[in-house]
Amino acid sequence: MDIAQKLIDKSKEAFIMSIEVYNKPSIKYRVEGFSFFICNAWELMLKAHMIKKFGNDSIYYSDNRNRTITLENCIKKVFTNDKDPLRKNLEKIVELRNTSTHFVTEEYEMIYIPLFQAAVFNFIEKMSAFHNVDMSAVIPQNFLTLTVSLNSLNYDEIRAKYPTEIAEKMISFSEELNPVISENNNHFAIRIDHRYYITKDKDSASVSVRVDSNAETPVRIIKELKDPNDTHKYNCKKCCVEITKRLDKLGVKIRHNGNEHRFTSNDFNLFCKYYDIKSNPKLCYVHKIYSQPSYTYSIQTIDFIVDEIRKDPENIIRVLKEQKNKSTPGAKEF
Repeated sequence: MDIAQKLIDKSKEAFIMSIEVYNKPSIKYRVEGFSFFICNAWELMLKAHMIKKFGNDSIYYSDNRNRTITLENCIKKVFTNDKDPLRKNLEKIVELRNTSTHFVTEEYEMIYIPLFQAAVFNFIEKMSAFHNVDMSAVIPQNFLTLTVSLNSLNYDEIRAKYPTEIAEKMISFSEELNPVISENNNHFAIRIDHRYYITKDKDSASVSVRVDSNAETPVRIIKELKDPNDTHKYNCKKCCVEITKRLDKLGVKIRHNGNEHRFTSNDFNLFCKYYDIKSNPKLCYVHKIYSQPSYTYSIQTIDFIVDEIRKDPENIIRVLKEQKNKSTPGAKEF
């Protein structure tokens, strides 16, 4: 029996269960269910990885061959850097799973959803890296996004709704977690921000407000809030790596001059010039700190280039090179 493959199959099932439990509207305390199944999925997947890398004995306690090691031990053995955001994400979710049910309430969803979504994406990434398994073939891509509560955590409501011990524990954890989310990358948490914009079109608004000059709480109208570290986090090199990774995953082979061709930074610059990507703020952010501007790109840039290559991988590079000297860049709407 291939123990590693059996663990991988069970891990897939546990992962699917975690998504189904969380996204099922009839389940009220889905935080508990999700944390249990996602931890189970990670444990099985990591143990399969350890068997492949270190042998069958690696998943058992040395003094008791009848017991396999805990998820906590698996995490420490596979992800040896205790500062790794992915490891810290898993440790926080394990901490939640181990918390007494007495303390888990519906509102924990609002606190943990950024960590849960990161855990889902991290699992997909590691399942591919460790076991060459594409989870989007197991569960459709559009189901991999967890449903999000539109409510924000209101401390006064929490204190009014729950006993002091539960309320203060929840509030304390929320306040401790927020700065940690800010300090780490998307492997620790997928940030969810509530942003408000002023519009005169009442039909397009989801919330109505009014301006009161006598209000005690001052506000400012912010026309746009954008952090390029979140929205445009890929430089040219990272774009090329991600584009190549996606093309390999899709089985798309670029050809140029009759030969198989790997996507390069020259090709990326060719796309940028032809489609005028650097002039499109949705695709490119221009950093003007120094005399020479630098550029970073959004995930939409990667999506767009991959889509264009998929349309004609045999000729796309040749066609763009032939057209690059034209005065008018290729017309493309985004």
